[in-house]
Amino acid sequence: MKAAQRRTRRTTGTPPRPEDERLPWGKTLAYGFQHVLTMYGGIIAPPLIIGAAAGLDTADQAMLVACCLFVGGLATILQTLGIPFFGAQLPLIQGTSFASVATLVAIVNGDGGIQAVFGSVLAAAVIGFLVAPFFARIVRFFPPVVTGIVITMIGLSLTPVAANWAMGGDEKADGYGGLANIGLAAFTLVLVLLLSKVGNAAISRLSILLAIVIGTLVAWALGMADFSSVGHGPIFALPQPLAFGAPVFEIGGIISMTIVVMVILTETTADILAIGEISGSKVDKKRIANGLRADMVSSIAAPLLNTFTQSAFAQNVGLVAITGIKSRFVVTAGGGILVVLGLLPILGRVVAAVPTPVLGGAGIVLFGTVAASGIRTLSKVRYDQGMNMIIVSASLAFGMVPIVMPEFYSGFPVWLSTILHSGISSAAIMAVALNLLFNELKFGNPKKHASVFVASPPRMVRRDQLWGLRDGDRLDDGKVVDADGEEVPVVTAEQYTVALAEHVKACEAAGICAELPEGLEPHAVLQAAQSVPSAAKD
Repeated sequence: MKAAQRRTRRTTGTPPRPEDERLPWGKTLAYGFQHVLTMYGGIIAPPLIIGAAAGLDTADQAMLVACCLFVGGLATILQTLGIPFFGAQLPLIQGTSFASVATLVAIVNGDGGIQAVFGSVLAAAVIGFLVAPFFARIVRFFPPVVTGIVITMIGLSLTPVAANWAMGGDEKADGYGGLANIGLAAFTLVLVLLLSKVGNAAISRLSILLAIVIGTLVAWALGMADFSSVGHGPIFALPQPLAFGAPVFEIGGIISMTIVVMVILTETTADILAIGEISGSKVDKKRIANGLRADMVSSIAAPLLNTFTQSAFAQNVGLVAITGIKSRFVVTAGGGILVVLGLLPILGRVVAAVPTPVLGGAGIVLFGTVAASGIRTLSKVRYDQGMNMIIVSASLAFGMVPIVMPEFYSGFPVWLSTILHSGISSAAIMAVALNLLFNELKFGNPKKHASVFVASPPRMVRRDQLWGLRDGDRLDDGKVVDADGEEVPVVTAEQYTVALAEHVKACEAAGICAELPEGLEPHAVLQAAQSVPSAAKD
């Protein structure tokens, strides 16, 4: 089937999609493993937090972690490979969504316990699956001014995660925020930067993975990495469906989780748009709908296999941007590794031994890259037209509020604070609303001087600058090209004067009149050429 598609592309002339690139197996596995390391801390944190809140023992918490890895791997494979109606076929890695943690902890502390958590996730995921196609219809409301804001906020909102990892990851642990943890994170950060500078493309692209490995080895030598628990526990284990009993359905929990699922759909839409922007791939409403359906069908299966809502991981969007590896099959390999880790808990324990500060040092670069991608998108926005300056400034500031002041919405109703507590969803809601207000509903907008940037001089071209242009001339990749595709040289004023003088001499020798710009005479051209320094003539 795929071979037939490739043949069709060759015969029809349709360019291949960037995400369909296939790398050698060795590189595919290496880059896939790098994706796993990048998101590993984020995927195991929710089951550990929720399991601790539910009062589960170490063995049951380990089961939750294994199930999260297993389901996340299957969800990633579905999202990247895709089947009809399911999967965006983009390099998006899936895993347990951190957006649901606070709500799930509140549910688990109620009367239903962990079973109520699974029931709420199951019911909310079904609702999310039903509404997913409608989310795909909002693509037209995500122009660059909106997507740029959301992508930037994804990176900015993840920065506290990197900072927490760099400090140690556990506020209750000894040494949290100490110089040892922060120094290890800084060492890893410096390694990423140096390895990116070595001049070798392969090493540069694997800089994150190599820095994490080297940082872990250094941490082990310094006594900051503990591998003693690797040998404890089973080597192989199959996930047991409904290991904690049948789901319990509570109305309050279902309503709260449904709101969270709406947030997850919004964030996943933003991630799909972001990865499409970074990879240079076309993303339409059909592709978004397929991606969201894959998200939700994975979330429906998740509670049946003892885990929670699934979503795309924003930090791995940054990894795609920083490595330049856009192949979805690399992320598929990462999904396969997650499945293996879920079936082989001993391998998961090895990866879990990577010190959190090491992940924090690498995360600073990754999450910053996501924000930089958003800024690049915002550079395409016309700030001299409409009210785009106000849209960008208000949305970014609104999205930053819960990041710089996490308790800001603590007095709001739970359903509203759940939505606004995410800087990503806050900025997305504000950006979409303001884009509708100012760019879609233009009634009442000021006609002129809507932005301070409008005060800049008007864009003009002098009449004499048009003399050298002809019908059919165009700009192509920064070069002036004529109607026949031949490049028209762009020269300095001195070089232009010398060339024009040579043209005049050739015409006089041939006994014909030279064609000159309006207002210029042959003798004036020759006189001006004589005053040009010899260095400029070259």
